[in-house]
Formats: sequence, structure tokens, C-alpha cells
Amino acid sequence: QVQLVESGGGLVQAGGSLRLSCAASGRTLSSYAMAWFRQGPGKGREFVGSMSWSGGSTYYADSVKGRFTMSRDNAKNMVYLQMNALKPEDTAVYYCAGHPGGRGSTRAGSYDYWGQGTQITVSS
Repeated sequence: QVQLVESGGGLVQAGGSLRLSCAASGRTLSSYAMAWFRQGPGKGREFVGSMSWSGGSTYYADSVKGRFTMSRDNAKNMVYLQMNALKPEDTAVYYCAGHPGGRGSTRAGSYDYWGQGTQITVSS
């Protein structure tokens, strides 16, 4: 069993930056593909980005490509999401997710483990 806990959320002005962290416990993340999803007000859960177990392969939603960057430190059992040039439409609860296996996926149903989410609010 893997427990995931996100942190780093908050309120930021448009154009600003935030870095989210996802801390894992219970199992080492070194064999897990990881992803970030988000759910905005009145919206469904949306894929943000995914990363393979090694960090060698990443994939981002078009809406965040060029602005958001995932990284991971398997030795520390941590995954990160650096968010730059934030826009009001990025306002959402952000979730960290993981599944055992090499490759990431854009589908929420592919992930076995989820954090509780952290709120990001971007003001205009």
C-alpha cells in the first residue's frame, strides 16, 4: 500500500509560480509511474502530466505544456510539479497519483493510489 500526500498549494497571482510536492510512504516509488491530475470548480478530473518510473519519459496536457514541469527524486520518495506562468484557469485541486509499472498514463483509472489533493487558486 502506498500513501501519497501533496503539499505546496496556495493562493498566487496570475503569472506567478508554485511548486507542488508529493511525498510517498509505504512503498518505494522507484517502480511506480506517477502523475498529476487536477479538478477545477464544477469540472471533472483532468490529466496534467505523467512521468515514467525512471523519470526518463514525461507527458503533459496541452493546456500546461511549456509551463509545468514534473520531476521526481526516487531516493527521497518524492514527486514534484513546478508550475510557472500560472493562469486563473489553473485554479483547481491538484492530485498526485501513482501506479506500479513503468509507463505513465493520461487516464485516471490507470492509477491505483491517490493523494488527498491540494488547492491551487490563481487570482487575476
